[in-house]
Amino acid sequence: MDDGLSETNDETSLADDTYRLLLADILSARLAGGSIVQQRRLASQHAVSRSPMRHALSRLEGEGLLVRNEKGVLCVRVISLKDYLDGLTMRMLIEPTAAALAAPHVADVDLERLTSMLDAIDADPGPDPEIVWQFDDALHGCIADNSRNAFMKATIGDMRRYTTIFERQMAVVRAKPGISEHRAILVALAARDAEGARRAMSEHLDAVRQGVLTNY
Repeated sequence: MDDGLSETNDETSLADDTYRLLLADILSARLAGGSIVQQRRLASQHAVSRSPMRHALSRLEGEGLLVRNEKGVLCVRVISLKDYLDGLTMRMLIEPTAAALAAPHVADVDLERLTSMLDAIDADPGPDPEIVWQFDDALHGCIADNSRNAFMKATIGDMRRYTTIFERQMAVVRAKPGISEHRAILVALAARDAEGARRAMSEHLDAVRQGVLTNY
């Protein structure tokens, strides 16, 4: 075995793992918008060397989630209301079509899993917000995957990052957001109703937009 190649692969894998950890910290607002990024502290916190941490930070900066402030210091990007609404507008243009494309393809096992998750949230008077977000990610991710359009999937993923960060940092969402809207999407998907799925997704995203503007 080529030791040099193995070492390179290990470093790449560690850098990817570190990237995913930091991305989760940003999306969950554990690294809040405006926070100064301290490479050494983060490396210690996540028990990695500075090399994979440096690669992970560079990747996040390239994706626009980390930016330089006026002093050139690396910070977590602050998502403004305009950023949020622009991202949501893109989702409203693309995601209803993704839902329509996904309708014939979503596996029954995935629909059952998502329905069970939604039922549990609906039955709980005070669901854990992390579980609510897990469901939201799972549903929208499943639709993006099953659209079978790589460009559409990538755009939805990118725009959902901005809307998720804003919603989690600004605390503008309800404890159990969009139960009826999400259920309508699942019902349409289960019926293989492409136009119903398109309509349900449009209504869901419009309700999200109105809710944020009302509570901002």
